[in-house]
Amino acid sequence: MLDLSNGFSGFSVADVPAARAFYGDVLGLDAEERDGMLVLHLAGGRNVLAYPKGDAHTPASFTILNFPVPDVPAAVAELRGRGVVFERYEGTPTQTDEDGVFRGGGPLIAWFTDPSGNVLSVIEDE
Repeated sequence: MLDLSNGFSGFSVADVPAARAFYGDVLGLDAEERDGMLVLHLAGGRNVLAYPKGDAHTPASFTILNFPVPDVPAAVAELRGRGVVFERYEGTPTQTDEDGVFRGGGPLIAWFTDPSGNVLSVIEDE
């Protein structure tokens, strides 16, 4: 019987070395270049694949990765200290405060982008 339970997600990037530097050096993830692609090794043995598209890359219009954290404002402050710039949304249902944190109901969340413009978040781990 076919077993598809070991699936994993992937997304495109414009530049694999830039993605490796961001995900590995800035975010501190276990990021391995393999066969021209980037494999992010996440907790629980989960992997995510970032594959190159070069100039054909178009950033995802949705959040591609969410990182659960116990304290979103503290995570924002730490990542900002590493050079991460957080998105600011104004006049929308996801309006953020001056720190880039959404506090409009539900878990606290703050969005940022990778070097290819893909949207990521730190989200309160309830």
